[in-house]
Amino acid sequence: MNNSDKPRDECGVFAVYSHPDSALLTYYGLFALQHRGQESAGIVTAAGSNEPFNIHRGMGLVSQVFQEKDLQQLRIGTRAIGHVRYSTSGSSTLKNAQPLVVDCARGQLAIAHNGNLVNAAVLREELESNGSIFQTTVDSEIILHLLARPTGRKNVLSALRLVEGAFSFVLMGEQEIIGVRDPFGFRPLVLGKLDDAFILASETCALDLVHADYIREIEPGEVVIINDDGIRSEWPFKEERKAFCIFEYVYFARPDSLINDKNVSKTRVAMGVELARLHPVDADIVVPVPDSGNYAALGYSHELNIPYEPAFVRNHYIGRTFLQPTQLIRDFNVRVKLNLIKELVKDKRVVVVDDSVVRGTTARARVVNLREAGAKEVHLRISCPPHKFACYYGIDFPDPKNLLANQFKTEELAQYLEVDSIGYLDIEGMVRATGLPMNEFCLACFNGQYPVPMDRELDKFIIERRSARSRALSESAAHPQLFAGLK
Repeated sequence: MNNSDKPRDECGVFAVYSHPDSALLTYYGLFALQHRGQESAGIVTAAGSNEPFNIHRGMGLVSQVFQEKDLQQLRIGTRAIGHVRYSTSGSSTLKNAQPLVVDCARGQLAIAHNGNLVNAAVLREELESNGSIFQTTVDSEIILHLLARPTGRKNVLSALRLVEGAFSFVLMGEQEIIGVRDPFGFRPLVLGKLDDAFILASETCALDLVHADYIREIEPGEVVIINDDGIRSEWPFKEERKAFCIFEYVYFARPDSLINDKNVSKTRVAMGVELARLHPVDADIVVPVPDSGNYAALGYSHELNIPYEPAFVRNHYIGRTFLQPTQLIRDFNVRVKLNLIKELVKDKRVVVVDDSVVRGTTARARVVNLREAGAKEVHLRISCPPHKFACYYGIDFPDPKNLLANQFKTEELAQYLEVDSIGYLDIEGMVRATGLPMNEFCLACFNGQYPVPMDRELDKFIIERRSARSRALSESAAHPQLFAGLK
């Protein structure tokens, strides 16, 4: 179940080259990356250059998709790539689950993609006009079509230059595994090593779980090719400024991961310190919204010397589906995930610290719970700035109308959420907590300044034209006599 107040990340990827237990390592790696995608999971393995790929994919969590018999079938390979997915491009169906696999003139190819292409509609229209037939609605398949067309290494790199947007993906061919990161570096991708095997993963926490040594991050614009000759890098893209998604630090990445060689949990504590300096409040306790608000709340508590009380208790055993009780249990969607220890908040002035409030749907219900439990005051503090703009790079808030901060002015938010006060961390404080320059981040969802422009009108035109073509084909199938004389 997704907390509807939170945005969903795009995906997590994992790849292993030259290890006899590549499938099992990938399975464990996906467990570590489960927070990056909970709709579907998949693994593809390969043994030799002339052997068919083995694939298993399914809807649900990693533990639900893979059983012992599935892993036994996959374990014949020494190379593997894996994927966990949320649907930010394409619907949530099994046909869109990754990795995607094709068999073409170049041989077998499999891809696991993290990100979102901003020119997907344009590329798909061009490919379909030239006869390409798509099996899915995800933009990742576009990359496969582009790579399947040419022959030769240089043409492969030329094909990669055609895609624009946010992409960190792993590609498996019949003799190699390739890792690619877009020239802006929107999404993370890291390199590790376990004995003689190389590993690529979205986050370092996945390397930790399989006892692999962290080597380094894949640089923005870098293409890493791993085969029997070793590992080498190519740089096919035009150099761009760095634009790493800062929301990885705020919310998406696991707190035990490293980003830019800095621990994510320490950065979140620093954001809480910055938040306390910017928006202090005279209160009795600081209460985090678990789990993503824990570290920012800790920093806020330490900076103002206010006791830290984990009054919200999270239920970690929620399945992907459950029966909705309609009006039987009020605020069920909130209470099933977080319940309140009433004794800790009764007659207290409470500061609730969360990492973000995007849609506001559950934040308001939590405040009601605190009031009902007897809290004297409720102050809300958010460890990032207000989300006011859409994200086109792989986070699922493309419609600004659904963003709370776009519906209300800051002074109106406290009244809407029924809190005594509200305070957001500003952009400067958030970036300062990372210890990195501001020009190395994408901050578009906060300030509307997009590193890669989106031509939404062009996309709309192409989608409408494609729909018109589909309608024409449907009419042709329904009334063949009307088209009998046409060549």
